[in-house]
Amino acid sequence: MLFILLLIILGLVALTSIAGGLVMVLGSWLGPEKLGLPAEAQVPVEYLNGSPFSSFMVPGLLLALIVGGLHTAAFVFLLRHHRLAGLFTAAGGYSILVWIFVQMTLIPFSVLQVIYFGAGLAEIGLLLLLLGVGDSVRRTSRARQQHPAAVNGTLGPVERTWRPLGSRHEREEPGT
Repeated sequence: MLFILLLIILGLVALTSIAGGLVMVLGSWLGPEKLGLPAEAQVPVEYLNGSPFSSFMVPGLLLALIVGGLHTAAFVFLLRHHRLAGLFTAAGGYSILVWIFVQMTLIPFSVLQVIYFGAGLAEIGLLLLLLGVGDSVRRTSRARQQHPAAVNGTLGPVERTWRPLGSRHEREEPGT
């Protein structure tokens, strides 16, 4: 179920990122009037004031190629169970988080920003669950219940069998 949910989110973000990026590029190149978009659907160029961009051409290319491209690659790799699926899924999830974070600093708030930020968090969270990160937490807590003397080491629970250096037992000679 997690696998299917992750595929759905990756696919939706890929499609909408590519479509949105293309609309931004074509709107900058042809003009929004020629695209036949209603005035309410057009993003005002004033939103770019204070940013390094004078039109939506470069942001549209970045959205379509980087965010949409990474999500498309992640979707295909995950569908084929390719060994790079996890890497591209993580890169795609972080790309949409960075995109939305930067967007929130440059343009006014939109509900879509919350939705896509949530999608990026969901992608990373689902990936972590599919990689078994939650299982290691459960294994560690189960090990603590079974072995109360166990402590958490860098590789998991480690049984404490050592004595501190310089303890009374090490300093005493046998037979004294």
